[in-house]
Amino acid sequence: MTPRTLLALGAAVLAFSAGALAFDGTPGIGADAAVAAETSHDAAPVHVSNAKLRRVDSIELDAESLVLRNGGKTVVESSMRDSRLTVSLLDRLLGTPTRTQTAEGVGGACFPAGTTSTWGGAIRVAALTTEARAGNAVEIRVLRDEVRSRLGARIELTGPDGVQVGDDIADEIADAPRSERVSYGSDDSRAWQLLLREGWADDTSGDDHPNDSAGTNGVSALTDETTVTVLGSPMPVHAQRSC
Repeated sequence: MTPRTLLALGAAVLAFSAGALAFDGTPGIGADAAVAAETSHDAAPVHVSNAKLRRVDSIELDAESLVLRNGGKTVVESSMRDSRLTVSLLDRLLGTPTRTQTAEGVGGACFPAGTTSTWGGAIRVAALTTEARAGNAVEIRVLRDEVRSRLGARIELTGPDGVQVGDDIADEIADAPRSERVSYGSDDSRAWQLLLREGWADDTSGDDHPNDSAGTNGVSALTDETTVTVLGSPMPVHAQRSC
């Protein structure tokens, strides 16, 4: 990533828990230990056959879920409140990831404890040991426009409305209201964060306007100039609190 992207990424994640951004530089841990670090809400079990999973040709990062599709048909939608399901589906589809454990505070005061899994350098999921304030049990970052399945098939990675890493979203940035975008750097060295879809309302502060300090949260695109370099959720825009 370029310095502009890292600046934008750092500013965005410091406003919220950022476990998904731990770098994969240490030896991976076993799958059993990784699963033990994951949290999930009580929910009806989701069963997806291997045959259906093999037909997945795209993954969309939505504001509060990860959606696996076969053409225009949804194969399964995994809530980001369910870390066990999200990680399990990606393990089955993409194979064994690089895994690292992140202790609370490693990488900065806002980094939570958790287990970070990265598949093909393309999609990174942090399973949080303790749920974030907004209710999410994972944080997800998409770093490329595609990834290979464990069988070698090409799987597209997108955000809402088909936005992908590598897209030029100058028009979308120009058309977006100020409340949904923020710029980093100077005029001749600029990066943007653009909110693609709102989600993850943080209503736990107890005041009349709970989101004033939390910003508007959801799935966002980070850019280098106007080219998308990262898709991430949760990722608030205009957050004022430090963590």
